[in-house]
Amino acid sequence: MAYDYKLLTVTKTDRLAEIVIANPPINLITQELFQEWMALTEELEADPDLTVIVFKSADPDFFMAHFDVDLILSFPFDGPAKRDENPNMFHVMCQRLRTMDKVTIAQVEGRVGGGGNEIISNMDMRFAVSGKTIFNQMEVPLGILPGGTGTQNLSRILGHGRAMEMIIGAEDLDADTALRWGYVNRTYAAAEIDRAVGRLAARIAGFPVEAVRLAKQSIVHAARSSEAGLQEESFLFQKLIREPIARKNMQIFLETGGQTREGELNLDRLVDRLTEI
Repeated sequence: MAYDYKLLTVTKTDRLAEIVIANPPINLITQELFQEWMALTEELEADPDLTVIVFKSADPDFFMAHFDVDLILSFPFDGPAKRDENPNMFHVMCQRLRTMDKVTIAQVEGRVGGGGNEIISNMDMRFAVSGKTIFNQMEVPLGILPGGTGTQNLSRILGHGRAMEMIIGAEDLDADTALRWGYVNRTYAAAEIDRAVGRLAARIAGFPVEAVRLAKQSIVHAARSSEAGLQEESFLFQKLIREPIARKNMQIFLETGGQTREGELNLDRLVDRLTEI
């Protein structure tokens, strides 16, 4: 496997791979980063030599931000939204993470939001830094909804009420609350998380390969997501981006500090301002 990427660094040690995301200043999911995620997940899925994959960030303050709002604003929206029986490319990429025969682990030390949070919701385990890690779904204040598996995954993981609070409330979710809600496996101090997650990943990588793979397969089958639900999510996202208020709010978001490092560090306050306009 080549694993030759510009924004994603892949290090393999025996049956363990470590992926480091580096797309300054906030690890925004730009077109380039998304294309690399697509290619990476395809390559990881096909790699017969891996058992465990740990995803982390080169930036301690940002694991990964949301999808590029400028890019969303450039989506074609002529004509009405249509239901598509085929999954969109973001759904395809997330499905690979959820179902590949490798254990996928998110080591989230900083902020993760929007599409970045949707991506990690498809991973098998999530670990966070107590007092620092922040999770956020910021789409609804912009006039859209999470269109990359978020409405389906978060309701499955968190339950109806908490998914509603996270998605429709759109407030920051701190690491300790996420632990109580069952969204993260464990929280650690910043100085301890790398060693703790690395130890767990190496432990799993040392177990019999087929036992790990088939155990994951069985667990995934128990929590199988609905294709119909994902199709509906994709349709409703396409419908919302055609609404004038969504395009207006996304533009205001960009003009008032969205997708800047300072603005994204205070993302909940930034989107709150949209309700005041």
